[in-house]
Amino acid sequence: MAACAARCLFLFPLLPPKFPLPHPPLRRQRGGGACIGAARCSPEASGGWGGIVEDDLTELLQILPRDLRDNLQNEPRKDQLLEVVLDLGRRPEARFLGDSGGQYLRDSEISQQELEAAQQAVGEFGGDNRAGIEGTLHRISAIRSRKGMVVGLTCRVGRAVTGHVDMVRDLLNYKESILFLGRPGVGKITVMREIARVLADEFQKRVVIVDTSNEIGGDGDIPHAAIGGARRMQVPEPSMQHRVMIEAVENHMPEVVIVDEIGTEAEAQACRSIAERGVMLIGTAHGERLANIIKNPTLSDLIGGVETVTLGDDEARARRSQKSILERKAPPTFPFLIEMRERHHWVTHRTERSVDMLLHGKKPLVEVRKRDNEFQVVIERWATYDGDGLLTTWSQIIISSIKPRAIIYTEPLVLRWYGLILIPKVSDGLGILVKLLTLHI
Repeated sequence: MAACAARCLFLFPLLPPKFPLPHPPLRRQRGGGACIGAARCSPEASGGWGGIVEDDLTELLQILPRDLRDNLQNEPRKDQLLEVVLDLGRRPEARFLGDSGGQYLRDSEISQQELEAAQQAVGEFGGDNRAGIEGTLHRISAIRSRKGMVVGLTCRVGRAVTGHVDMVRDLLNYKESILFLGRPGVGKITVMREIARVLADEFQKRVVIVDTSNEIGGDGDIPHAAIGGARRMQVPEPSMQHRVMIEAVENHMPEVVIVDEIGTEAEAQACRSIAERGVMLIGTAHGERLANIIKNPTLSDLIGGVETVTLGDDEARARRSQKSILERKAPPTFPFLIEMRERHHWVTHRTERSVDMLLHGKKPLVEVRKRDNEFQVVIERWATYDGDGLLTTWSQIIISSIKPRAIIYTEPLVLRWYGLILIPKVSDGLGILVKLLTLHI
């Protein structure tokens, strides 16, 4: 075939790839959706890419002093409101998505009476100093003095956003556990909430959410409609989260368990126990990069744990390494690990492979998932990982938002192609061009 053949071809893999394409799942009708009739939906709050958003912002504004409520009602950027900070003796401040700083809402300071009125409107705080507004996803966090008095409130807006699951939908087909890492505010809870809905309603799975702070399912005894048909188990005290995780598996026979903020050794061990029973786990952990988990002795069991191994002289010479090296000691609890760099910039690891290569001082190959200027999900495969930046990209896949989903394969310069094969596709009778590639070293 001529070398001038087109570089971009529509490619439909003949064999299941490592990260397969999503198949349209069956949909089960349930009462309520991710965006309910009376709810206010705004594409701006989703980062501008057009996802449907339910924010229940009016409910949150009701707990604020009247003048602050009026100011925010007239604020043109209220759809991008992230949180409102009320600190005793300081001016109230509003923070917005995409802004590094805040905006003062008035010139006078917050009084003790205003804090008490807001606290009464919210209700009782739990052992983690968090509370919510019943029927919403908002979170109210308290700062206390040494005497136990509330001297500050952080009123964080909770939003149910649809569309984020497109970034990870293909991985859900594997039925393997996924661990999310990322800094606060990057959208981990939002993604987990939608994953719960999609797995329960579209994938027809039995999903149980262990909701320690009521952030995923919202405050109150009836969970928010944003989690679809997933069931929610509340946790009386944060220190009991690992017990509730085991209870969920033993008593309710879930196929999927979703848990937020895995942060203790007991919770890491509970995750391993659940995974060994064949239950899929979706969780988040403290950290921004895979290296943070590897170096954390409390959480390293999530990625298989790390141990020191002493090599013999011959083996050390063969490996050209020191006699004492670090090795992964067990299979990872989470076969997939995703670093959420930004809301629309994710780095996906095959945990076992990435951990082994990092421990050996090598750079693993990862997938980079982003949204392009047309808000399509772009997956760059076989990119070299260096912890912060990403180096050589070998291939790129663009998942179209238009059904049927088309795959566009972009040929990298380091590959050499040897021919085109026309293969009939049974489902629609169309021919498919498949490009045969080998590495050009």
